[in-house]
Amino acid sequence: MNTKNLVLMALLVGVGAALYVVTPGMVNGMKPDFMLTMMFIGILLFPTAKETFLLSLATGVLSGLFTTFPAGLVPNIIDKAVTGFVFLAILMMLKKVLSNFVGSAVLVGLGTILSGTVFLSVALFVFNANVGATFAMLFVGVVLPAVAFNVVAFVIIYPIVTKLVKRSKFKTAISQA
Repeated sequence: MNTKNLVLMALLVGVGAALYVVTPGMVNGMKPDFMLTMMFIGILLFPTAKETFLLSLATGVLSGLFTTFPAGLVPNIIDKAVTGFVFLAILMMLKKVLSNFVGSAVLVGLGTILSGTVFLSVALFVFNANVGATFAMLFVGVVLPAVAFNVVAFVIIYPIVTKLVKRSKFKTAISQA
């Protein structure tokens, strides 16, 4: 792993953490996870298993530490690990289709749905978190709006990051394409 790439990944995770902390909770302590958007951008920039593992672990731990959802630490870590590697697998399988901006944005939306589903499933059914709301209520009230927030955030942030990466001499999937 290149030190410059580690610094860029740390910056993405840090920006995601800052956005996550200032975002208010929506339903029963759940809130849109902008760290997820930054993880997806990091995976798009560095589509390897090592970088995906590192981004997923860092994002999961920080999301878990900052969560306002009861018993949310372990579900966040599991959710980010599963989502990160599924996102990478789909990215690798559909590399030609997802090489454009619209395909990447759609993948971010689908990744957010997967992330929310995994998080809620683990939190509600494995850890039996008592939040006074059903899976369906939380999915419709938080996950679906989070999809919209994350796709909009991706559409705004990704072009900025790609321009910065192209100007600097980072070795990413974008700069080598």
